[in-house]
Amino acid sequence: MLSKLLTSALFAGAAAGLIAGLLQLLFVQPVLLHAELYESGELVHFGSIASSAHPDLPGFDAVRDLLSIVFSMLTYTGYAMMLVALMLIAEERGAHVTARTGIIWGIAGFVAAHFAPGFSLAPELPGSAAADIGARQVWWFATVISAGIAMWLLAFGRNWAMWGSAVILLAAPHVIGAPMPDTLTGPVPTEIASLFASRAYGVGMVAWVMLGCFAAYFLDKEQRR
Repeated sequence: MLSKLLTSALFAGAAAGLIAGLLQLLFVQPVLLHAELYESGELVHFGSIASSAHPDLPGFDAVRDLLSIVFSMLTYTGYAMMLVALMLIAEERGAHVTARTGIIWGIAGFVAAHFAPGFSLAPELPGSAAADIGARQVWWFATVISAGIAMWLLAFGRNWAMWGSAVILLAAPHVIGAPMPDTLTGPVPTEIASLFASRAYGVGMVAWVMLGCFAAYFLDKEQRR
């Protein structure tokens, strides 16, 4: 079982991480680089004063961009190991995991790891106002764990008590509230911040769908040997 988990996770994580890394370079990194110009003071935005929406950005940097892709592949390999382990547990409980159902697993993973915490603690650009990082990390991990358990209960729960518990787990972190800064200040225009958040979610969604599909496909392939 361990060999199946490792093999499936390595292939799935590397493939999904590569796709995520390339999408980040194409769609997310330009927004980050644009925001860094405001953080450094090279561009200035004060409400009614116009500033460039299409500045010259740094071009391809082999070391930076390749390291970004490698980091993405390592991150999604870690996610894949957890996802494949859960798939194996689900199969022991009678579930049938295929590449098609793996897409649903990927969507659930996206909700747990990205959308649920981002609902109250959205992806942040450099220079954005933020609360204490320690408090944010505690809240983020608690929310991801809570949402992950909720996804499992929604998928495999057998009665309304389990499904109701899932709803409570999904809502609780947001009812409690994420750590917020005392004041909302920052040099980056809100248009760039919203574009960054939407693209981060879009790339995350694609990556997790691919991860779920690949993980289920490689796991099924390993089990057929």
